[in-house]
Amino acid sequence: MKPKKARGKILRFIRDCFRSSGKKTAVVGLSGGLDSAATLSLCVRALGRKNTLAVLLPSASTPADDLADAEDLCSKLGIRMVKFEIEPIISAFRELSSSNLLRANLSARVRMAILYSLAQRKNGLVAGTGDKSEFLLGYFTKHGDGGADLFPIGGLYKTEVRELGRLLGLPQAILRKPPSPALWLGQTAEEELGFSYQEADAILKAIGKGAKRSALVKKFDKKTVEKILLRMKANRHKLLPAPVCKI
Repeated sequence: MKPKKARGKILRFIRDCFRSSGKKTAVVGLSGGLDSAATLSLCVRALGRKNTLAVLLPSASTPADDLADAEDLCSKLGIRMVKFEIEPIISAFRELSSSNLLRANLSARVRMAILYSLAQRKNGLVAGTGDKSEFLLGYFTKHGDGGADLFPIGGLYKTEVRELGRLLGLPQAILRKPPSPALWLGQTAEEELGFSYQEADAILKAIGKGAKRSALVKKFDKKTVEKILLRMKANRHKLLPAPVCKI
């Protein structure tokens, strides 16, 4: 979808979500990365500065540049910003954060708990920052960044979010930044995934159009196709509601 058309559709979507819920304030966890910056900017355009709250939730692994970029964006947009250091909470659960992955998931869930508390206080909704590529790959934390009241950019692939970001006038520092959840020091999304989003989006789009494995491995790198198909299968449960035992 073209960036201008996507922008208009997303703005209508945001307004409809708030109108139907009777809520006023969009609460957005702002990391200093592309997805959260685009989501915040869209909420400001849809609801106005007074009805958008940016929340910075840094930990020990948050790069200083990310914090600076997040603060600069809030200043540019002219919106309210609050900051909560989550490291004391993570440290209180040291036994449950003994590995990078355990710490990452705990951090994401702590952040979402804070966002929901703020949304409740502000009569608002939590605007999630996940994109379509992350959802399809399962590259998010269940009940962490995968939990929100609405996902404005959830219908856009990562590469499309970058195009939209240019249209929205996001700072170059954010547009050029390598994707990273920054859940541990030195983490980058593409290094962890083992492929680039450019590669992933091309394959995911082909899958979305009905391409089978046999056709995918002829057109794309076989190892990358296999990695993506395996990820999608292993993480499918993240996209489904928890099963309920029917009695």
